[in-house]
Amino acid sequence: MSGKLDRRVAALAEAVEVAEGRLEPGTVDAARAVVQRAGQRLGLGIEATVVALAGPTGAGKSSLFNALAGAELAEAGRLRPTTATATAALWGDPPEALLDWLEVPRRHHMEGAGRNGLVLLDLPDFDSVQAGHRLEVERLLDLVDLVVWVVDPQKYADAALHDRYLRPLASHRDTMVVVLNQADVLDAQALKACHADLRRLLADDGLGDVPLLAVSARTGANLDELQGVLDRRVARRDAAVARLAADVTTAATALGEGCGEGRPGKVGRGETQRVVQALSQAAGVPTVALAVSRSHRRQGALATGWPFVRWVRRLRPDPLKRLRLGDGPSPDVHTSLPGPTPVQTAQAGGAARELAADAAGELPAPWPSLVRSAATRSEEELPARLDRAVSGAELPTRRPRWWRVAGLLQALLALIGLGFLRIEDAVPLPEVWGIPLPTLLLGGGALAGLLLTILTRAVNRVASRRRARRATAAMNRRVETVARELVIEPVEAELAAHERLCAATSTALRG
Repeated sequence: MSGKLDRRVAALAEAVEVAEGRLEPGTVDAARAVVQRAGQRLGLGIEATVVALAGPTGAGKSSLFNALAGAELAEAGRLRPTTATATAALWGDPPEALLDWLEVPRRHHMEGAGRNGLVLLDLPDFDSVQAGHRLEVERLLDLVDLVVWVVDPQKYADAALHDRYLRPLASHRDTMVVVLNQADVLDAQALKACHADLRRLLADDGLGDVPLLAVSARTGANLDELQGVLDRRVARRDAAVARLAADVTTAATALGEGCGEGRPGKVGRGETQRVVQALSQAAGVPTVALAVSRSHRRQGALATGWPFVRWVRRLRPDPLKRLRLGDGPSPDVHTSLPGPTPVQTAQAGGAARELAADAAGELPAPWPSLVRSAATRSEEELPARLDRAVSGAELPTRRPRWWRVAGLLQALLALIGLGFLRIEDAVPLPEVWGIPLPTLLLGGGALAGLLLTILTRAVNRVASRRRARRATAAMNRRVETVARELVIEPVEAELAAHERLCAATSTALRG
């Protein structure tokens, strides 16, 4: 019987877990209390049925309680001093754990096999001037399986009854009975009019189909009809399940208001790339790419340039070394890159918020705010993570093989010229067009070296741009990882939470 209810309670528990920290705390706390209460009540078994008589002062609850019990168990009187605790009449052997859970100390065991499993409670007056009485009533109203609201011809229209209790409990209509007591004080026509007016008020409360009985605890009029209603509910053993099902419905409906009818958007590739581009600028990727290009040209000039002027390049520091980069991926090393400028920070935050707005789509409050908060939650962490992303990137620093060949050729050209100059000092050599051959060879070697330098510089410039692009791609891949971890995945987690909440509340409502 409770298998479907078990599934609904489990779904409500999941909805509470998702709603925690996202929806209104009061709504979440109320739903959590339902889950806890349902678990406790089901754990105590559903064989017993707990029925409470509730109503205002003077309605005759205690008289009706005594009449149903067939004994004077509660002190009755229109002006009696009310008590802060309830009185219980028990038929059969209800579990002691259930009675302890109800915390009703005044217990009377009654005879009557036809009612085995009935636990009948006489509650304090809900309109008592003592706050403790009202608190006790409201505590027990959350726990009992069936409530018999007892009213009288004078106070049946009391606003406190309808506004505070009946109307808010409209979703629990299957777990309520309304009794118009003291019917004997009215003649037939007045009773009919009173009954009709009370039915109208109940309909206005959303309780038009709730059983309404006119009885007299003093004369016993129609008392057997009320006893029949209670006996049938006790025999069916479904009052506890019906009550808990109504509680779950109420709680799930309140949580389900956080779903709304709007559809979420999605995190598209274009939105992702805008965030990555903004974070790339904030991380200093263009600065590092330029340093990679310049470093490549510097190293190329040192390896392939004219030997007589290479030393000039050595006077200039390596651009990558100045940024503490270039010795391989080192994600634990802080670079010397300057932090993001205010403009770059604003652009990164704007891209994240734009992505969040697109992802939230048409979702109702509070989801747009939750998604936006998720996208910007790690703004303070971003600079450090982006710096590690850059320092941990695999930058292209391998030396091309042709550099060695070009360097050896430059050295050979220089050695040839210098070698012939030394030979000329020892052995006279012929002249060509009036120019000594060593001088001609020296000039030709210098010219050839210069031309080779110009050629290698052009090749290195092209290669440096290619390396800069490869470095940019390597760094952007790591920046995208940071973007996914700190921006995109939190946004997607909120969208998934919305979907999970809606699915859980739907299951909690329908089973």
